[in-house]
Amino acid sequence: MFICHIALGGCLTAPSVNYGVTEDTGGHIAYILGAARAQAARGDVDLVQIVTRAFDEPTLGPVHAQTEQQVSRSLSIRRLWTAQRGYLSKENLTAEIPALVDAFLEDLAQAQRLPDVIHAHFADAAQLALAARARFRIPVIYTPHSLALSKLGPAVDTDRIAAERRALLEADAVVLSSRDEAEVQVAAYGADAQARVHRVSPGVSLRRPAETGAGRALLADRLSDPDRPTLLAVARPVARKNLATLARVYADSPALQARANLVILAGQHGDALQANAEARAELLGLRETLGVPALRGKVVLPPSHTQGDVAALYDRAAQTGGVFVNLALHEPFGLTMLEAASHGLPVVATQEGGPADIVADLGHGICVPPRDVEAIEAALLKLLDEPAFWAEAAQAGRAHVGRYDWSKWAEEVQHICEDICNPAPMTAQASVMLASDIDNTLTGCAPSAALFNAWIARDRPMFAVATGRSLPEARRILRDWNLPSPRVFITSVGTEVYLPDAEGRLCLDERFAQKLDAGWQRDRVERALKEFGFNWQARVEQRRWKLSGFGDMRTARRLERHLARRGVAAQIVASHGRLIDVLPLAAGKGPAVCAAARRLGMPMDRVVVAGDSGNDFDMLQAVEDGPGRGILVGNAMDGLRERLSGRRLYHARAAHAAGVLEGLETFGFALNAMEPPVKMVAQ
Repeated sequence: MFICHIALGGCLTAPSVNYGVTEDTGGHIAYILGAARAQAARGDVDLVQIVTRAFDEPTLGPVHAQTEQQVSRSLSIRRLWTAQRGYLSKENLTAEIPALVDAFLEDLAQAQRLPDVIHAHFADAAQLALAARARFRIPVIYTPHSLALSKLGPAVDTDRIAAERRALLEADAVVLSSRDEAEVQVAAYGADAQARVHRVSPGVSLRRPAETGAGRALLADRLSDPDRPTLLAVARPVARKNLATLARVYADSPALQARANLVILAGQHGDALQANAEARAELLGLRETLGVPALRGKVVLPPSHTQGDVAALYDRAAQTGGVFVNLALHEPFGLTMLEAASHGLPVVATQEGGPADIVADLGHGICVPPRDVEAIEAALLKLLDEPAFWAEAAQAGRAHVGRYDWSKWAEEVQHICEDICNPAPMTAQASVMLASDIDNTLTGCAPSAALFNAWIARDRPMFAVATGRSLPEARRILRDWNLPSPRVFITSVGTEVYLPDAEGRLCLDERFAQKLDAGWQRDRVERALKEFGFNWQARVEQRRWKLSGFGDMRTARRLERHLARRGVAAQIVASHGRLIDVLPLAAGKGPAVCAAARRLGMPMDRVVVAGDSGNDFDMLQAVEDGPGRGILVGNAMDGLRERLSGRRLYHARAAHAAGVLEGLETFGFALNAMEPPVKMVAQ
């Protein structure tokens, strides 16, 4: 396979990233290089090319005027020339996009081989990729890295938002890093923007110092006591990185000044950076806050640094018992969280965006509201003053950072590439439509999941999942269990239905969405839940037609009575003994399965549903008296065996996917599905 990445902004070269040399040279370039190297190392990928913009700017390095740069045997960087030959910042790049589109299409027209997939990074690159798809029918993956609607501030770039929405809607797949990106940020672009979103955790490109002790040497002549713990921040000097708050917290805290030094790497303070008004303002503010005599010898704001310097300072901060700090107002992912973890350096991180996911996963620090100066100071002091807590966080980071691996990213994205390059054809009417829950129904037993996979490949049913998870998380858990990709997704406890269009691309079922909207007063329901004292789940679990919290069956019954007294129209779904979902009256897995079957022209007597928990109750109950059929797997919970006993409902003895296959065999829809597939051996 030939994979082409497109990224137009910043100074993109290999093998390393000169962070901060311009305002647009940041973490996204490390992402692209890490991803491309991992893909180029795969046996099923023979060529990877990164396409970027050529420019002639001697102060930024002659390599950027080099049209072709060979990075390794199967990885290269291709640079596009236009009439505008100087470096362009992101804001000034917009006007150059039509010329870059023309240059890219001309380049493809003359190429000996076309890419099999184009992976566009940011919406400007997506314009080139979508133009190439229109002319050459090359599938497109889109990764936005930073979406405009997630940014705080009065300025709204309507053209950029429109370009981002187009890319989200028209790309064949969208690959994002965190749940916040995949679910909260994308949702701001409309309910239909999530149909092709996949969440794939990126890797971490480890930076290592050139020599032991390099970090201390960098700081020794700038600090009065270089052996004190180091508070380290690494970020571009832009307002949303919120370095000013960190500086103010330190400057106003005698306790922090007594315990630790502060080191802030805020880009490269050269001419190219200084030309940007925002960067100048941020650096000026940092110097004013930290330049007071009382802080002399305690604070370092280096004007320049190398990759080796950054690695050395991570190491030094860890050696001194320090803390890495990222207080961004909103961080799309947060690769620096992973870099800190790899060095055994605990973190205090913003709770806004990807860092919350990473810290929850790795357990290597504390998340705080990025503007809450008291919470920030308290978190820093906790790590500095509690050696056992610091050591636990440091160990957790080192132990778990391996979960973020570029080779794993490349493997998961390869499956996405294969799916969009070889979309499943719209076949004749399937003999059965199976709508199954995922967690503990299809998952839970790897051998039976493999048998289920073989049955799908052999009999080609209309496979649908009906899950409490969001669409990106449903895709993620299916990949983790090597389960097949369904043709239909019913997600978020039966509140979102995604169906294939004529080309096989998933789209939100607008008819079902309109039906839910008609009887759903979300703001009123939310107010009633707050009055009740609802124990909310994380923000990422809240959806347009689903409000989620924690509680048992007794809590659910009390909540039902509370909503009834308030005259609020909503249904309560309790499951797993601890989860409560509040939905529109017209929602649920049962109504969603029926709606999907009707839209696909599938008679209900050929529809089978399968589940194991309370949020499957309504779809299993719907088939108790026909015309569909239901399967309750052997590991069912939430009292479903006692609550359900209809004549068309099969109570399987086997658990998990084996129970689903047992039921399908009993109904006559899966002959010999429980037998392992026979492998033919050449004689």
